[in-house]
Amino acid sequence: MTITQLQYVLAVAEHQNFTKAAQKVFVTQPTLSMQIQKLEDELQVQIFDRRKKPIQLTETGRKIVVQARNIVNESDRIQDIVDQQKGFIGGAFRLGIIPTVMPTLLPMFLNNFIKKYPKVKLKIEELNTEAIIERLKEGHLDAAIAATPLELEGIKEQVLYYEPFVAYIPKGHRLDSEEKLDVESLDLDDMLLLEDGHCFKDGIINLCKASKNSDADRFQLESGSFETLIKLADEGLGMTLLPYLHTLDINEAGKKNLKMFKEPVPAREVSLIYNKSELKMQIIEALRTSISGVIKGAIAFQNVKIISPLSPKKNTNEKAGL
Repeated sequence: MTITQLQYVLAVAEHQNFTKAAQKVFVTQPTLSMQIQKLEDELQVQIFDRRKKPIQLTETGRKIVVQARNIVNESDRIQDIVDQQKGFIGGAFRLGIIPTVMPTLLPMFLNNFIKKYPKVKLKIEELNTEAIIERLKEGHLDAAIAATPLELEGIKEQVLYYEPFVAYIPKGHRLDSEEKLDVESLDLDDMLLLEDGHCFKDGIINLCKASKNSDADRFQLESGSFETLIKLADEGLGMTLLPYLHTLDINEAGKKNLKMFKEPVPAREVSLIYNKSELKMQIIEALRTSISGVIKGAIAFQNVKIISPLSPKKNTNEKAGL
């Protein structure tokens, strides 16, 4: 049994096709098939059911893939140890970022990061939280930036910053005259939300569930972008909530419609998340340092309440003096 054979097995398990898997690992299809067959003969088990289209893992094959992924990850750690010992920060690094963080955070740190660490070859993907978790567990991402807490087995979370929720309330709205908002004033009936799949939407619903207006099944409109939500609000179709960093680029007219919440300000926790195997930690730490360096100047709120994207019970967790 070799590491290379296990890498071939993982490629076929991912692509469910021998030809595509061979292309992925840069060998010919006959070479890949022969090595996998050799492994199956050695183990005296069938890893793949080749009769099905697309190719499927057998019950035993599924267990082997889980262990193979662990072994391949651990073998990669040897190079990590060498790189860290040499102080080398470089190589390919796959980073996932959720859509509600990508457009605001990425421009803040990316240029400085690639100049400071030119040997790191970043591949950045915009993915929702569900896709990020799946790809992290399967080893297709090295790290990700997402709203937390997620509290998932095998995934570590390193908090980057706490980002307050800001209300966008157009003229003539029932809350227009309020200087600062109470969470209890929110009502999902006139709330414009992002479409399903965005964890920021889930955080808003959890926030509203904590208030007296907790009917999460009634809302008017959903959209895929904050820009659209703002335009809909300006048309008198309701109000919306925005992440604080997104409000920095709103035009002066739009800024007049922004309202902060009373303390403790509801906020989301944004973290760098990665597999517990801690591969490529030198790059992860470089990312954390780069982001922390720029974010401190942008967010300076002292008393916030963290709203979880997953469970309303997290609404009781307060972070003070941050």
